[in-house]
Amino acid sequence: MRKIKSLLFNILLVLLLLPVALVGVAKFIDPPIWGWKISRWISPPAGYPESSQHEWIPLSDISRNIQLAVIATEDQKFPTHYGVDFDSLFKVIAEAGDNGPSRGASTITQQTAKNVFLFPSHSYIRKAYELYFALLMEAMWGKERILEVYLNVVEFGPGIYGAEAAAQNYFGISAKRLSARQAARLAVVLPNPYRIKVYPQTSYTINRVNWAMRQMRNLGTVQL
Repeated sequence: MRKIKSLLFNILLVLLLLPVALVGVAKFIDPPIWGWKISRWISPPAGYPESSQHEWIPLSDISRNIQLAVIATEDQKFPTHYGVDFDSLFKVIAEAGDNGPSRGASTITQQTAKNVFLFPSHSYIRKAYELYFALLMEAMWGKERILEVYLNVVEFGPGIYGAEAAAQNYFGISAKRLSARQAARLAVVLPNPYRIKVYPQTSYTINRVNWAMRQMRNLGTVQL
């Protein structure tokens, strides 16, 4: 029994300390690979290309328009929360079924934690670990680094990772030159870039882009 307790304690210690080390390293080193991309390689969804597109760029080279667009559409409380929107989280838990939560209500910080350090799953265990990573990232990285990593790893279309690859692929320009409407068109696909497309636009995506533009105007400038 003592050996079992010691083993469980050591496992728990690793589970608590390993994220600290990973988050600490990723504060200074851009991840060359991340969990979401690995999961795509292992189990590619229908429509995933043979080769992916990605180019890492600093936040200073990413248009303020796309920064504002993802905040406006994905997490309007991003500048002020500490990694977790507890009101939305508790609502999701209350509505969850026997198989766990059916939706995430995740903040940008949580999405970044999931994309970089974890793998797709709707289990409570994965969600708890995601929250732990998110809190660590808020404490160790700060908002600008979180947004920089998010905009470099998030998938804007099948195999199109990051704002630079998306801007080049869809508009033939750098991420630094994205207009407000172009940024909104990219941001609205993020809930499901395999079903929601930048091209061709549908009545649904046009309505979503117009909604995103209104949200962006309402937010104005965002201080991180």
